[in-house]
Amino acid sequence: MKCYSIANHALIPMSKITGWLTEVRANGNGVKIVPRVLFEGWSATDYQNLFKSSSKMKELAEYLAQRTVHHRLDGVVLEVWSQLQGSFRNELILLIELIGESLHQHALELILVIPSKLRGSLFTESDFSKLMRHVDTFSLMTYDYSRPGSPGPNSPVEWVEDCVVSLVPELSSPRSKILTGLNFYGYDFYSTEMEAILGNKYLELLSKHKPKMKWDNQCSEHHFQYKAGGTHHDVYFPSLKSIQTRLELAQELGTGISIWEIGQGLDYFFTLL
Repeated sequence: MKCYSIANHALIPMSKITGWLTEVRANGNGVKIVPRVLFEGWSATDYQNLFKSSSKMKELAEYLAQRTVHHRLDGVVLEVWSQLQGSFRNELILLIELIGESLHQHALELILVIPSKLRGSLFTESDFSKLMRHVDTFSLMTYDYSRPGSPGPNSPVEWVEDCVVSLVPELSSPRSKILTGLNFYGYDFYSTEMEAILGNKYLELLSKHKPKMKWDNQCSEHHFQYKAGGTHHDVYFPSLKSIQTRLELAQELGTGISIWEIGQGLDYFFTLL
């Protein structure tokens, strides 16, 4: 009986995906392809039923590994920790350990997406230590700092550093397992709302309103203001200078980087990578 399945939400035929994988690998220098795996649509009851059965957890871990091998992928990016909001912590750690073991048996990688310090104590130094042997890298979501009604930076540098140091206080080899999050998108704040904007929208706003760009020394981000229909707007969007600052910080901290998301920013961002 088949208990688990993976949905292809992109609705792209596997034949085309396979061709794309071959093309990317042929043109990339050692590139690895590790797709995101989400537990979308799972209820608290679904998690409870999974966690109360060690055999079900092991079956899920083995299924993920089998499908990853079948599709000739190099591992998975597991996005599940934040969804549980700190519940079932011990059970979730066990599940991740099992998934890591199953993937590693096939020489595949496990990247775990983890929340930033902004989300309280959802992911702690203790959690990192327990999972370090089973997870290859941790993708740390060091972005989305500001909230609706409070215009501000997406990832102030001092906060980014604090997020990394809170997980691994000393500059040591475990830091190399962390991928510091680097956003390629920005936000347009107005009234009590905030709207995510990508590169094309950002260029449209610059062309239409011709705003004066400002640099915030405290958070190391560029931003500008404009008015539309009588409404005041504050826009924060990454720039070469802000990206360079964060790349230097990652190097100083001894971490890698994870970009959210390729294609969302401006083309010349890649000149720094």
